[in-house]
Amino acid sequence: MYSQPPYVLLLAGFLAAVTSGYAFSTALQQSVNDWNQRRSTRILANLRGPQLQIPFLGICVGVCVFLASGIQLFGFSGKVAYAMGIPLTVLSGLLIWSQLGKILVLIEQGGSKALDLDAF
Repeated sequence: MYSQPPYVLLLAGFLAAVTSGYAFSTALQQSVNDWNQRRSTRILANLRGPQLQIPFLGICVGVCVFLASGIQLFGFSGKVAYAMGIPLTVLSGLLIWSQLGKILVLIEQGGSKALDLDAF
């Protein structure tokens, strides 16, 4: 009656998100270090370019597949699982991307000291 849950997709989505996250982290660190050395606003404008967008998209796709596969473990069909997983992933991704933009603006205006982590 029910098909087997997609355990392989669950693992593949997790691995895709983790590896894309590592690429995103590395690209972000390199870009911020370049900006810190040169203090150019052009470099921070490039941070939102394809160098970060492609790994971030990889994270979102991996999370979406992982989330939908996890929902399928509870007996939902693939269509229902992706119908729930895609909006959750898109909304979360947009919120995180906008927050990253706000943090980069804070860094550009006041340097790393502008991020008072105790205030959060």
